[in-house]
Amino acid sequence: MTQTHFGFETVDEREKARRVRGVFDSVASKYDVMNDLLSGGLHRLWKAYTVKVANLRRGDRALDIAGGTGDLALAFAKKVGKTGEVVHTDINQAMLRVGRDRLLDAGVVLPTVVCDAEKLPFPDGYFDLVSVAFGLRNMTHKDMALAEMCRVLRPGGRLLVLEFSRVAPPLEKAYDWYSFKVLPRLGRLVAGDADSYRYLAESIRMHPGQQDLKALMHKAGFGHVDFHNMTGGVAALHVGIKC
Repeated sequence: MTQTHFGFETVDEREKARRVRGVFDSVASKYDVMNDLLSGGLHRLWKAYTVKVANLRRGDRALDIAGGTGDLALAFAKKVGKTGEVVHTDINQAMLRVGRDRLLDAGVVLPTVVCDAEKLPFPDGYFDLVSVAFGLRNMTHKDMALAEMCRVLRPGGRLLVLEFSRVAPPLEKAYDWYSFKVLPRLGRLVAGDADSYRYLAESIRMHPGQQDLKALMHKAGFGHVDFHNMTGGVAALHVGIKC
């Protein structure tokens, strides 16, 4: 029986997959509201910067992994136009359903696929860009997921990983207080779920920091990897280019 982390707990790998699914089933309907509340709207700026760095052009193909409520997929669709393609995916059906409905409300119809990032159902070298925003830390085998993302990219294609990361040392005490005292309380009051937001805080601490994630991306097959810290390292955007 292989063990892994679910927040600060050590659990069986199959148990982690089930429990992560339960977290996102619980928060799906309130996900956008909670993101705005908990980040003070900063997640929108982080995603806007990610779209800018993506620099997609008409006719490009993009894959949004763990696309959830569809923020990046919607922005990418506007960039690639009718001649391009954006595939919106998530392993969680509840999150994907919310995202699909939101895209339809915006008048955008995209391929929407329930799939596991560790076993992507796409051919080698198909996409110009792959993105994953706030989803990598929930994956059990991050190395396998990153290798799959590399596989489906064309040579010279780019992977963008937007994720919570390690804050600058002067911010650590305040960030820990906010994460472990305020987040669960707001989760209980707004979403009726303190445990899911406690897991969020714990999963951030268990996720590789900036340099460690950079090393993982190199091992997965990306020749050049760089990262951009945002809001003092609360979030970081890693950019990897496939050889």
